Amino acid sequence: MSETIIETRQVTKQYRRGKVSVPAVNGIDIMVKRGEIVGLIGPSGSGKTTLLNLIGGLDRPTSGSVVVDGVSLGSLGDAQLTEYRLRKVGFVFQFYILIPTLSAQENVELPMSLAKVPKAEQENRSARLLNEVGLAERVRHMPDEMSGGEQQRVAVARAFANGPSVLLADEPTGDLDSKSASMLMDLIKALQRDRGVTFIVVSHDPLVIAKCDRAYAIRDGRVVQELSAEGLAKMFGSDRPDKAIDAIY
Repeated sequence: MSETIIETRQVTKQYRRGKVSVPAVNGIDIMVKRGEIVGLIGPSGSGKTTLLNLIGGLDRPTSGSVVVDGVSLGSLGDAQLTEYRLRKVGFVFQFYILIPTLSAQENVELPMSLAKVPKAEQENRSARLLNEVGLAERVRHMPDEMSGGEQQRVAVARAFANGPSVLLADEPTGDLDSKSASMLMDLIKALQRDRGVTFIVVSHDPLVIAKCDRAYAIRDGRVVQELSAEGLAKMFGSDRPDKAIDAIY
């Protein structure tokens, strides 16, 4: 089994704006090893979310390739991509996107229902996942009965519902206070350690990036800097880690 689980090779994505073609991602090469937490940082509009969507199979590149676990996503048809999104990758977004009329447990069970997991297994697995994210006492609660941090932990549990090997998080702490954000990253680190899952995290938050194993800085659709674990420790070891983000931007 290859140590590399995700690789993009000169991947580009262009959008049409009237008669003009606008490059959102412009020849990006990145490589992610199994079990890593890799950050994507850069100013708004730099292409981070577009790159995440390409890796997640939510969009197709204009050129270049995205390879996950040895499979080029460009070789997959629509039905295969749907299966890939359902079973291979999990998604966590900034605003949780929980179904407001479903309980925490029912929200976690939803992807399993789509994957046709038997109901008894759905209930057992969702209970285990909610316990794993520290919400064993909240399984019957509705989203509006939980704090933002609790809702985001439900979203993380839901992302793990079908046992993905890759989890993609787009500004997962963007709607959280600093304490909840720190707790969420501690949870992600624990899941990385205990489950060996690979994470790619888009964030502007220096507290989040500081807890990644590596990071890529992206600007104008290109990688402008790769930051090693040592580089991140040095950069964010100061009293003002936000200044490090400003320097990258």
